[in-house]
Amino acid sequence: MYQKDFVASNDGNISCKVSPKTLWATPAGVSKGFMERRQLVKITLDGTVLKSGSLKVSSEIKMHLRVYNENPAVNGVTHAHPLACTAFACAGLPLDTAIHPGPIITVGIVPCVHYETPGAQGVSDAVAPYCKGYNALLLANHGALSWGTTLTEAFYRMETMEHLAMLLIYTGGVTLKPKLLCESQVKEVIKIREKQGVFSGGGLPSLCAGQAENTKDIILYRGE
Repeated sequence: MYQKDFVASNDGNISCKVSPKTLWATPAGVSKGFMERRQLVKITLDGTVLKSGSLKVSSEIKMHLRVYNENPAVNGVTHAHPLACTAFACAGLPLDTAIHPGPIITVGIVPCVHYETPGAQGVSDAVAPYCKGYNALLLANHGALSWGTTLTEAFYRMETMEHLAMLLIYTGGVTLKPKLLCESQVKEVIKIREKQGVFSGGGLPSLCAGQAENTKDIILYRGE
């Protein structure tokens, strides 16, 4: 994921189910390009940590656990911020254009679910309705989520939807107009930053939405 620029810095998280009730997951605050095996965290499907080094599991593990619990056939989940997919997520647009047979076979329609603060329970609740009928999602103003019967399949689905998003951008198949985070949403993100011990970075960006623009799930693009 790091080599393919699907993530920057410490972004993204990966998990893999290794028994009916346990999984290994990537830790918080570690780049996927420099992660070591000893840093992985073993947890149960209810979130109980079984084995961990000095690092904690990512707060975004909640949405991984929700996918596993909603769909027992899933054995691998990936979350990343690929540039093209994230551009669609920031525009509040799903990936549902029949432009190439590959994505139809590998991943199918990719809905864009409404925005929730990263790491919050709301993200898990947002993805829950789609865990059985779909293979991947865009998270509004956030990134992408994919799952599969194996971790490799989950990664291939992430790779395929990024490929589709790039094709749509290259062919001019869709106009991307970003939906901005509103002031209250940005303040929640700043709280997360401060919990991580970072108090620099300025305050609110000069461009915020007057009110939330990203509160609806979009499954099919109608060209509005």
